[in-house]
Amino acid sequence: MPTLVYDDDQQPDDDQDPGADDAIELLSDDHIEVQQLFQEYDNLVDAKAEAADRESLARRICALLTVHTQIEEEIFYPAAQDVLDSDEMVDDALAEHAQAKQLITEIEAADADDSGYDDRVRQLAEAINQHIQKEEEVLFISVTNAGLNRKDVGRQLFDRREELLADLEEV
Repeated sequence: MPTLVYDDDQQPDDDQDPGADDAIELLSDDHIEVQQLFQEYDNLVDAKAEAADRESLARRICALLTVHTQIEEEIFYPAAQDVLDSDEMVDDALAEHAQAKQLITEIEAADADDSGYDDRVRQLAEAINQHIQKEEEVLFISVTNAGLNRKDVGRQLFDRREELLADLEEV
């Protein structure tokens, strides 16, 4: 298993895809992508777009969030717990994930024509935006200051994300 903590004078190899070289950048890029998709969803709602178009985008958002939460829970959060003095931040993030997963389940079980569908997607957007803010303003800074090996964790996140996204394409 790769080292998850390194000293400043150690230089991990950089021979992989540039998108895989930093855990924080990879997760932040995912955050930006999903926030843009939520904005697209709002635009569809405002334009009174067809239910099928809204539902298609909502399902894409849910799929990407499912992959993102899975790689955080499998790789990033355990690595964070290894370097942090307390599990409190990770426990909070996991509770936020549970809330998001519940909303994702409700969205995936519904049709865009259902009453409350757009509200559920907007609730998910709000929950995710709050989670992103806490993660980027507190957790990411804390794990960086604690010495998280962002490069090795980033490679693990990238590889696992690619595997999960490939599985999605097969469905």
